[in-house]
Amino acid sequence: MANAAPLIFGRGTPIDGGRNFTDGRQILGSHKTFRGLFAGILAGTIFGFVEYPFGPQMPLAGFLIGLGAVLGDLLGAFLKRRLDIKPGDPLPIIDQLDFVFGALVLGSLVFPLSWLSVLLVVLVTPPIHLGTNYGAYLLGLKKTYW
Repeated sequence: MANAAPLIFGRGTPIDGGRNFTDGRQILGSHKTFRGLFAGILAGTIFGFVEYPFGPQMPLAGFLIGLGAVLGDLLGAFLKRRLDIKPGDPLPIIDQLDFVFGALVLGSLVFPLSWLSVLLVVLVTPPIHLGTNYGAYLLGLKKTYW
């Protein structure tokens, strides 16, 4: 949810303010906005509170996983701009897993992760991500199907 919320609730002021990095390329791009950033963190936090019956650590975990997801996505956008890939253009594997790695890193502060659970998440997420992106494209929420 933390990765989907920026798509639904984003828009507005870009995080990078439209500035370029030292290489002359955009830092993140106009589609990475403060509203999207906060929407992703808030979505993760809300879901953490909803999952409170499963453990008192869930609100903190939701916040950290949401924060990690949006930071991972921002890191992916930064990498894509360095590779001169325009916002919205695909970078396979990075597009499907950048947010996952961020969420796993910060989520591991609350939940120790086994290699098996990491492997499972890494294998299951890309097809789910592609499917939800295609659904968002069909609904007119995204301009591309990836």
